[in-house]
Amino acid sequence: MKKLQLENTSYTFADYFKLSHEIDGIVDYFGYKFNKDYLQLPRSNQELSRLDDLQLRLEENLRYATLTSEIAKRDFLIAPVISDVIHYTHTRVRIEFPLVVDEQLKGSLDYLLESPHHNLLVIEAKNGDLEQGVKQLAIELIALDRWLENDPNKLLYGIVSIGNVWQFSMLQRTEKQLTQDLNLFRLPADVESLLRVMIGLLEEVV
Repeated sequence: MKKLQLENTSYTFADYFKLSHEIDGIVDYFGYKFNKDYLQLPRSNQELSRLDDLQLRLEENLRYATLTSEIAKRDFLIAPVISDVIHYTHTRVRIEFPLVVDEQLKGSLDYLLESPHHNLLVIEAKNGDLEQGVKQLAIELIALDRWLENDPNKLLYGIVSIGNVWQFSMLQRTEKQLTQDLNLFRLPADVESLLRVMIGLLEEVV
């Protein structure tokens, strides 16, 4: 495995998306471990009064909108889901939030949802490349872990999305263990499951 060397180099979050290095080598450079497994994620039981409307809008967007650009995917597939999560949880969301930890951990977070229980980071993978997006998500979770040094929550959660496919990752902060979920959530078919997990993470202590 090619060892990552970043000394005296300035890197943004987006730069890690382009690296050919394996993800475990990248997180190892920062002192973390990586694995893939089925995550045991909570699911909210609250009534989702806007679910039918959201599913209909997503279906229409997929059917009629040209979703070849990153902005289109964000506006027509990602933002509607996050908007409904905000509706149900009243969670604060930071959009394009600038974060600088050091010269190798800096950039903008697409969406950072903050609740007293957990922080949930959502990023869009460029070029529809989910695997490369997981690399960038891992780095952003590591940066968030260091930025939230005094936060007592032991877990951080993230999602990488290419619009119609979403995938979770979890960072166990004490163990410095990053886990990529083996499950995928596909829109519009899995939108209810996706919403219930996102809401469950933000409304409950796990």
